[in-house]
Amino acid sequence: MKKFEFVDITTADTAFIAYGKDLNKLFENAAIAMFEVMINTKQIKPKVERKVKLTGNDLQSLMFNWLNNLLLFVDSESLAFSDFKTKVDGKKFTLNAVCKGEKINTKKHETRTAVKACTYHQMKVEKNRIWKARVILDI
Repeated sequence: MKKFEFVDITTADTAFIAYGKDLNKLFENAAIAMFEVMINTKQIKPKVERKVKLTGNDLQSLMFNWLNNLLLFVDSESLAFSDFKTKVDGKKFTLNAVCKGEKINTKKHETRTAVKACTYHQMKVEKNRIWKARVILDI
């Protein structure tokens, strides 16, 4: 199963659809997709670790909070992550995660587009056969 794909929804932003066999994989793959917009995640080594604990009112708000919380690490500590282990409770709308990555170094890492925020615009988290999340990022 593919982890994510970029889709053409809007001209001024970037959008992707993340996939997962369960909610944990869905949230992990959404994080990887967002970081792929900003940097080549294959070049990011798991040198530092950050723990994240979040809640939401529903799965969409949990996804929104998750991705925007990760952007705080980019903005405040210049960190990029490539490895995520999440534990998502889809009934209580909670997320606990361990994120591994390293400081962004433009001499070492292929940087791409800066992401300002994850938006609620057309966001959707749903399950048919597998879990899918559609996310639009403000760039």
